[in-house]
Amino acid sequence: MLIVKKFGGSSVADKDRIMNVARRCIEEYKKGHEVVVVLSAMGDTTDDLIAKAKEINPTPPKREMDMLLVTGEQMSVALLSIALDALGVPAVALNAFQVAMHTTSVHGNARLKRIDTERIQHELDDKKIVVITGFQGMDKYDDFTTLGRGGSDTTAVALAAALHADLCEIYTDVDGVYTADPRVVPNARKLEEITYDEMLDMATLGAKVLHNRSVELAKKYDVQLVVRSSLNENEGTVVKEEVEVEKKLISGVAADKNAARISLIGVEDKPGIAFKVFNMLAKENINIDIILQSVGRDGTKDISFTVEKDCLDEAIQIIEKNKDKMTAQKVESERGVAKVSIVGAGMMTDPGVAAKMFEALYNEGINIKMISTSEIRITVLIDELDADRATRAVHNAFKLEE
Repeated sequence: MLIVKKFGGSSVADKDRIMNVARRCIEEYKKGHEVVVVLSAMGDTTDDLIAKAKEINPTPPKREMDMLLVTGEQMSVALLSIALDALGVPAVALNAFQVAMHTTSVHGNARLKRIDTERIQHELDDKKIVVITGFQGMDKYDDFTTLGRGGSDTTAVALAAALHADLCEIYTDVDGVYTADPRVVPNARKLEEITYDEMLDMATLGAKVLHNRSVELAKKYDVQLVVRSSLNENEGTVVKEEVEVEKKLISGVAADKNAARISLIGVEDKPGIAFKVFNMLAKENINIDIILQSVGRDGTKDISFTVEKDCLDEAIQIIEKNKDKMTAQKVESERGVAKVSIVGAGMMTDPGVAAKMFEALYNEGINIKMISTSEIRITVLIDELDADRATRAVHNAFKLEE
């Protein structure tokens, strides 16, 4: 059996935790399984590296940031391999170049294109535990790239798919996927299983347990995925195509405080304007989420949308530069917003879900700025200061703790 295990930064934050990870990997190895381990950088290493760069240059070049940030994962894989050796098990640490993880050239948010598996297979045949850097790749120019925050999950699932692994385990500092963030909602309940589609929406909408692109890959390549804690032996949450129990109305509530709103006021009410706006931002790899367009009046309309908070300045710069092309009379932006979402395959057959969510927010005196829906989710944009209160109110309204 071939198992890919991914451990996040908190799981390898110090010597004791690294030794704990080493022992957990050895347990599988001694059962005769082949083990591939993917690691994030230790603890707050990535944040510390970003802070160091910004002390020197507030707007550091993205290529050089990738050169800097990949050192975090290289440190953690080397230390785990050293720990495995200390415990008497052969291991080898490999980075994105040594494996050859080919990506696009978008620094800071690259996408994996393919993974060469020959080196990994050779080391597995040599009876070694193979420890691989998450979060990073190499582009066609032989430059390091990074996959975006949380990208180690994507590395692990991509490796599991490329190696035809029997199982991919994602270890974090929580026991699995919960109906809401247990740090915000103390009575949140752990889910035994969740569908790929529900997990994808929850990850995209702010649940920090899994990177959304990792869930996309797991669904595409039918990778058996389990989320569990590195700090205990509890059973985790299985992410799969279909769950065996009857679908609950709502599976969970997610909140995302990494959001900002942009409004283009008074753009011409004619075909092609929305295309111009969003095509321009797409070319610069800026992701758009909620979009709201007003009804046209006096030959103009307003278009509002959300972006990640980190991308706000860049998006505003692009829009201001092209304001005349977009015919916008005014551009407004707002940082202090958050998205709160409910996700569940069961809501497709229940027309009262939206009303119940809005009632819960109304009872708390929380104002809704924007609304977005799909078959299995409803997202509202609210003030960031209300996000935790809104999450608890909605969670309680749907009795998700039961």
